[in-house]
Amino acid sequence: MAASITSLEGRQFPSAAPYEVGREHVREFARTVGATNPAHFEVAAARAAGFGDLLAPVTFAAIVAQRSEWLVLQDPQVGIDFSRVVHGEERISCTRPIVAGDVLSVTITLERVRQVRGNVMVTTRADLSGADGEPVASVWSMIVVRAQEEA
Repeated sequence: MAASITSLEGRQFPSAAPYEVGREHVREFARTVGATNPAHFEVAAARAAGFGDLLAPVTFAAIVAQRSEWLVLQDPQVGIDFSRVVHGEERISCTRPIVAGDVLSVTITLERVRQVRGNVMVTTRADLSGADGEPVASVWSMIVVRAQEEA
């Protein structure tokens, strides 16, 4: 697996189907992460704060990114054994807020692939864009594919 995936470093993968951000998606996610800003729950509060609709918490971008990451990491050419995967880290950079009604597409890049002590560390960058093609956010996610145990 390691040799084939390292050769894919820098490769881009197209988006899964566009993700339409619904009001209930925003509310449910906000409740799950313990967000309390009324702009996450009430349209009037979001509009009073200057947003067109409910404001998604910043970390909502990871939900959208993970849909496309999952498709890439399941690709047989990438060859990752998910029974050996541990999530390493995640970082999000927003260009503009995500709001209910957005239709987001994602391009995934296998940004960095390296071996460390037999483990393979894979960093993906998910670039989210709106229906207008303009950037919305980027999400970097690093997973560790643990080495096979010696028998």
